[in-house]
Amino acid sequence: MKKTLLLVSCLLILGIGQVNAQQNLFGGQNLESAVVNSDNSVTFRFEAPDATKVEVAGDFAEKAADNPIGGVVGTGLIAMVKGENGVWTLTTKPLPSEMYMYLFVVDGVATADPNNPYVFRDFATISNVFIVGNGIADNYKVNDVPHGTVSHPWYPSAKAGKDRRISIYTPPGYEKNTDQSYPVLYLLHGYGGDEGEWGSFGRATQILDNLIAQGKAKPMIMVMPNGHMAMEAAPGENSMGFYKPSREKDRADERGAFESAFGEIMSFVENNYRTINDKQHRAIAGLSMGGFHTIHISRIYENTFDYIGVFSSANRLMNAEAEGIYANFDEGIKKQNENGFELYWIGVGKDDFLYKANQEFRDKLDELGVKYTYLETEGGHIWKVWRIYLNEFAQKLF
Repeated sequence: MKKTLLLVSCLLILGIGQVNAQQNLFGGQNLESAVVNSDNSVTFRFEAPDATKVEVAGDFAEKAADNPIGGVVGTGLIAMVKGENGVWTLTTKPLPSEMYMYLFVVDGVATADPNNPYVFRDFATISNVFIVGNGIADNYKVNDVPHGTVSHPWYPSAKAGKDRRISIYTPPGYEKNTDQSYPVLYLLHGYGGDEGEWGSFGRATQILDNLIAQGKAKPMIMVMPNGHMAMEAAPGENSMGFYKPSREKDRADERGAFESAFGEIMSFVENNYRTINDKQHRAIAGLSMGGFHTIHISRIYENTFDYIGVFSSANRLMNAEAEGIYANFDEGIKKQNENGFELYWIGVGKDDFLYKANQEFRDKLDELGVKYTYLETEGGHIWKVWRIYLNEFAQKLF
């Protein structure tokens, strides 16, 4: 009898566990949203019968919002139309090929689209995403091509006093071609990012997979570190567990810390991966804060990088008051120029709030006689332009 009761109890527990495990499969709204239509228009659907106003905040909208909505920087707002069944809908005009970010704004409150499971985190905010193909965004998709491998090892940092997480892409064939060594691209994120952001919003893995398959980029190792020395790793991947990221927890005053410790990252990569360890086979690039880091790392680590990519860079501390590693900026750039490099590449959007700062930086390079390649695009301080820049820059390497 006891055995029978025990068996029944176990079956009940297992049954309840299975129900709980499956509950999310059947919850939510039975709708499809962010559907890309044959003409590249996109249809959104959201069930909210009690709402009085629902809008889509997206980086595809023409009218710019006064303030960023959620994590969707550079968004506009488009009103949705309520149907008799309480389902709000919107179909956009045909959109250019791109990966887009959006959220819903329901009676003034930003919320994710429950009918689109594809959500990325940017610092402390989230955004839904979708891809419109038939153009440049085909390089942002996972296509039927040979794929590289992304790993997330931890490297010891004496400067930080702890191990730190890093994302590393190795190209297709790396595991099999054990007698082959590869050039390295160090790719740096912006102020709100971490070691995972180039892989999510930036689509860096897909861009390299596709460019390599097309014969437009050389097979390379791509290293994506965390540029905030106060952090072990991205939120949710570190010893602090699950918490809401904040500047107080994650963004301590780190002026010069990452640049000064960059040699630790290079040492780890070159001692653990099959890299070609000379200037001609090293590149460094970054966006915003990462562009700022790129400018100074490429300057203070003499004769280390032949390819420098500066995307929508933050530019400051180029004056007489600069201290530490930022001091003597002009002399450092002059020395870098004398040592020579293969490519100094700069890109910025016309609507970027750092447009003027980038213009001043180019003026400084002109004054110092530094030759560079410059690309100016439509758009602001957003991932849309940074994906374009990586797609362009990667094709010019090595």
